[in-house]
Amino acid sequence: MATCSRSPLQLFLSSQTPRLICTRNVQAKSVESGQLYPQIVSSRTANSKSAKKRVLLEFFEQVRTAEPQEKIRALTRVQRMKYVVYPQTPAIGADKWYQHFTKTSYLQGLPENLSSVEIEDAAVSELSSLVSNALLQEHWYTKKGRTFIQREQEKFVAPFVTNAVSGLISSLAGRNPALQLSSLDLSPHVNFYWLNGERTIPRGHRRGRVEPQRFQIDDRPHSQIRIRQQLPEFVPLEAEVAAEVPVIQYAPDCLPLFRRQYDNNISTGAKLQDPCCYGHTQFHVVPDRFRRDKLINKNLTEHIEVFLRANAIASLFAWTGAQAMYQGFWSEQDVSRPFVSQAVITDGQYFSFFCYQLNTLALSSFSVPNNPRKNLCWGTDSLRLYDKVTDGDVIGWDDDVFKLLVKFLLNKP
Repeated sequence: MATCSRSPLQLFLSSQTPRLICTRNVQAKSVESGQLYPQIVSSRTANSKSAKKRVLLEFFEQVRTAEPQEKIRALTRVQRMKYVVYPQTPAIGADKWYQHFTKTSYLQGLPENLSSVEIEDAAVSELSSLVSNALLQEHWYTKKGRTFIQREQEKFVAPFVTNAVSGLISSLAGRNPALQLSSLDLSPHVNFYWLNGERTIPRGHRRGRVEPQRFQIDDRPHSQIRIRQQLPEFVPLEAEVAAEVPVIQYAPDCLPLFRRQYDNNISTGAKLQDPCCYGHTQFHVVPDRFRRDKLINKNLTEHIEVFLRANAIASLFAWTGAQAMYQGFWSEQDVSRPFVSQAVITDGQYFSFFCYQLNTLALSSFSVPNNPRKNLCWGTDSLRLYDKVTDGDVIGWDDDVFKLLVKFLLNKP
């Protein structure tokens, strides 16, 4: 007669049991086959951070596939309060702030591969006589009366720069083929709108929300030269440069810099479909309130070069940034090649030379949090072209400064 007994469970709990081995294999195959349900995404209409992020990412995907004209219109459509950056500003230490806003490293001196074209002494003397005649035309041959307060640069320096630049372009067109098909703009409007950093709204119905910091540059250079082919890069795009970008922790209001609300504009000074879509050289005339003698009397000698550096960084960043936007690049589609432009800033007697290379437009924290690229700006201190004009003659003419101006215009693709 059989007796009742309990069987031990060790046999069924063993890892060598065929039943368990089969079950485990089936489960592994079912996981590898793929997900049974679609991915869960946040609602577009929900009042949450994930919903806002989804709407923003979908907007970015639409902008990536658009044409440059539609892309610029979509990125500048919404108007918000923005900081207006003035290239010619009397603020103390503005160059460090402008480097922070544009992520630009400043390098003293000019690039080594600026221009390898050599010009004969006879041609230099002919060109210098052309510029000297333009200078004498405004300061000696033409009798001009008294001007209004702070209008001397407009009456004397601006016509001299116009005649000198147009004469040099026509004389050097045979040596630089890029100048033959170039465009010379007089008093153009150059604008650029971009995002950099974040801020917490302190008051109002949107208090406590985090929004990007918006900036706008509205520049008005004296003249500029545009060409059909891009200037060569000074350094490779991914090259490591020792100069660092200043980091300022204070709000832009401390510069001081003020916020306004109006149309967001991006422009190179020409139409979008213009064949001369690349910049060559800009010419800026300092305002009458920029007086070297008064700054020296106030023990602000260093502010002379600070003013010029800030003007060059802001103006060239706006110009090269607008050129990159015209080619379809923006903060979420960073540039794949550098954009290069030059600038000459003068008061009629002193000349400063600057070169700029745009390496990145991804300045907002959302696009690339740890972007290793940075923009580069090379520049010189103020160089005096001549001492004075007297008795129908230019005294103290400096050929080295003039050759540097010619070398800038001879730079070609």
